[in-house]
Amino acid sequence: MIRLFPLVLVALLAGCATTPTPIAQRAEPVAPPLALVAMAPSSSAVWPSNAPALHAESAILIDARTGETLFQKNADMRRQVASTQKLLTALIVSRHGNFDSMVTIQPEDTRVEPTKLGVRAGERYSRRNLLEAIMVKSTNDACAALARDHSGSESAFAATMNNLAWSLGARDSHFVNSNGLPAPQYSTARDIARIAYLAYREPVLRIFMRQPVAYFRHNSGRTTTLKATNKLLARSPAFNGMKTGYTIAAGRCLVSSGQFHGRDVILVQLGSKTKYIFDDAARMMAWSPSVRM
Repeated sequence: MIRLFPLVLVALLAGCATTPTPIAQRAEPVAPPLALVAMAPSSSAVWPSNAPALHAESAILIDARTGETLFQKNADMRRQVASTQKLLTALIVSRHGNFDSMVTIQPEDTRVEPTKLGVRAGERYSRRNLLEAIMVKSTNDACAALARDHSGSESAFAATMNNLAWSLGARDSHFVNSNGLPAPQYSTARDIARIAYLAYREPVLRIFMRQPVAYFRHNSGRTTTLKATNKLLARSPAFNGMKTGYTIAAGRCLVSSGQFHGRDVILVQLGSKTKYIFDDAARMMAWSPSVRM
């Protein structure tokens, strides 16, 4: 018997600084008021046995509408997750709203590496434009600016991340920064799936994470072309998001979403390699319709 446990109660989302929009008003697919995630039998590190093989050290595949677990591999192993934790950053920012509000770049925002927009201290950009840059190209300076704008400092924003993660049931996670750069922090494939499950329902994030390209206009008038780090988007319209990540400590990471034969799915892969991760994702998500619906 597959056990069910609560993922999130709408009332708990008040820990994200603002009152969330009622689920019924959000973009499809609509989540049930009490979202549930199925937990596969913990006696087996890999389940089910007939699923395609993945090179990732830990992974989980869930039904994006119901939260049911369709596949898992070491899904509760704590590890660094690189920029996939930007899904939590983006979820917090999107729930804060006021996307046209302007953010003034501070010197500390510009000091992060390696993927950057190249914004400069004193420049002003909308939350919307900075959030788009994060979701399409994973730019760390935009991430730092939004975190500081939201909470006043990177450390204060990390506390917000941990509070929201706890309320979502992601209790095998601890975050130190908004961007996923190496630090004494960790999460699990299952916890990232919990976060992705909610991010999947945010209309603005859904728009940004499926874009193959974005154009960022700097205050100087210069335009930077941002090509999506998620290479699945160029393969087929069936793939519609979500977030990539890489550090030496975390390995190649990918949270991907798609729709196959009427089923919406989210796949989390942590600790893989570049030469495998996108092919593995395509194969696993294509397999998902074979799981009993």
